[in-house]
Amino acid sequence: MYPKNAPKNQFGPQSQNLASIIRGFKIGVTKNARQINPHFAWQPRYHDHIIRNEKSFYNISKYIINNPGKWTGEKFYQMT
Repeated sequence: MYPKNAPKNQFGPQSQNLASIIRGFKIGVTKNARQINPHFAWQPRYHDHIIRNEKSFYNISKYIINNPGKWTGEKFYQMT
């Protein structure tokens, strides 16, 4: 499966980790979405964050609730 001289990952094969699952999900969604809309693209510069405590959860929740109200003032905002 792997060439003999291939560098080995210290954590073992990486085909069943979270990143590979998300990658497979995004590939499937992209293929199907492009059948409906050929210009489909994922949001660029996506940043994920692990919520580690209640304060972080509260701040992220507040951002999710309040952020859409700020979109109309953005130069890239388009009503679809």
